Amino acid sequence: MVKAKARAVDGPDKGFREAEITRRDLDQQDVLIEIKFAGICHSDIHTAHGEWGEVNYPLVPGHEIAGIVTEVGPNVTKFKVGDRVGVGCMVDSCGECENCQKGDEQYCNKGNVPTYAGFDKYGEPTQGGYSTHIVVTEGFVVSIPDNIELDAAAPLLCAGITTFSPLNRWQAGPGKKVAVVGMGGLGHMAVKIAHAMGAEVTVLSQTLNKQEDGMKFGAKDYYATKDPETFEKLAGTFDLIINTVSAKIDAGAYIGLLALDGTMVNVGAPPEPLSVHVMSLIGRRRSFAGSMIGGIQETQDMLDFCAEHNIAPNIEVISADEIDHAYDRVLNSDVKYRFVIDTSTM
Repeated sequence: MVKAKARAVDGPDKGFREAEITRRDLDQQDVLIEIKFAGICHSDIHTAHGEWGEVNYPLVPGHEIAGIVTEVGPNVTKFKVGDRVGVGCMVDSCGECENCQKGDEQYCNKGNVPTYAGFDKYGEPTQGGYSTHIVVTEGFVVSIPDNIELDAAAPLLCAGITTFSPLNRWQAGPGKKVAVVGMGGLGHMAVKIAHAMGAEVTVLSQTLNKQEDGMKFGAKDYYATKDPETFEKLAGTFDLIINTVSAKIDAGAYIGLLALDGTMVNVGAPPEPLSVHVMSLIGRRRSFAGSMIGGIQETQDMLDFCAEHNIAPNIEVISADEIDHAYDRVLNSDVKYRFVIDTSTM
């Protein structure tokens, strides 16, 4: 077994502390990864604070993981020692159900195994990427292209795939008008990816504070949602809306911005329910949908797409001792646009 240094939290109101965790011995198809960088996702904060239900503390969050392979099991064929690799939001699934067979492991009928705050097939609690090492079965490890730096690659394993997947599924591309709600960690990636796909992109943010950045990332237009005229001016405009906000919004107001046959996809996960008047859907044959990360092959496709189009998140690298402060800054929308932990500081 490998002893890994980590940062753990012991309760919803606790700060992070130094910890040592044990990673399992390698099974036949396991890969040992020395983690170099781990992104901080808003989901980490929701989970650490106990906002999504009961948590098995102590908890080591982190599902945006980039590192180097240091050992492989005897039956591993995809990776070798020294490879640059990543791990996202899940580390296993049943592999047998219809969804897994189609490459939609995130929707495993028996439930995928989350990278942290879950239980693996051995019955042990999973602990995430705020640590120096992790052991993962090779089927849930992806290759990081050489032209993506490891620190920048980490957020792609959640923020990247979470936005790429719905843009890909709902066919964002030339001739499509796409709106991105929110300009945070997810939103800025949605803008970059949708623009690279060829769509006409509009940002809908509370204020115009990040307008200059949005235009640099590829947006054609940028509107403040605090201005009621925005919803009047843009009514019936968009083919696709990607809502990245993890807070309660007036979903009906945004659905009113959809064109005929338009779809609004929620990727942000607010703890509170969102209300929708059905008539806002019926009147224009609109759809209100959700999307959760992506399968392993789609995640690899996303990384390859980002490498081809030179897409990377805007990041701020921090030390392990700065995690609590980083959480506070995320909650105050004071980050441009993703915190990444340098795990050498563990």
